Amino acid sequence: MKRRPLLVAAALAATAALLLTACGGEDGGAKDDKIAEADQEGSEESASPSGEASDSAERPDITLPKDVTNVFESWKTGDSTKDAVLTDISERINATDAAITAGAPDSSALKFYYGDEALVDAVQWVQGYQNDGKSITGKTRYFNPELEVFDKDTAALAYCSDESKAYDKDRKTNKADETTVTKNSYVTYNARVQKNEQGIWQTTSLLSERGNAKCAP
Repeated sequence: MKRRPLLVAAALAATAALLLTACGGEDGGAKDDKIAEADQEGSEESASPSGEASDSAERPDITLPKDVTNVFESWKTGDSTKDAVLTDISERINATDAAITAGAPDSSALKFYYGDEALVDAVQWVQGYQNDGKSITGKTRYFNPELEVFDKDTAALAYCSDESKAYDKDRKTNKADETTVTKNSYVTYNARVQKNEQGIWQTTSLLSERGNAKCAP
């Protein structure tokens, strides 16, 4: 699995609590909650979801290497505003992985899709990979998005990731650090997003937890 999820030390307070509940019910400890793969009719799986995101700003070109794949399940809702939010968050995820693989903590794409303390932590996180001589490889599945749009400029999203087929790798040897799949291969995320003056939904706060029963099978 990847070494660690991006963890921004910023409390989302009531928003995080609300979305954690939306992502699978109240956290009652040893519950047997499972979030299965989206298999309902009409659900979509896409490596590059395309909502009606704003094109008022010139977006950075984001290219992932051939050995890195992000898949977004049920990442379209049919609602133009929600799909714009989800598209910008998926691009933020891709931008982060592209920065890691390129060893580029100063990536312009990070500054484009992150804001506030989330940007600071994203830069530090990418820098950590570079300092350790690490990159990433494999396939990550993002699923069960639960989105709440509060007003025209503010939203929050809870979602899950499956990193059972994603790994860190050594930059010099190009060898993947493959590990046994456990509940910690699954990550729960809570993100707060703000629409900036350019019309981009930037992630401004991000919390994550490995092994939470809401996402781990």
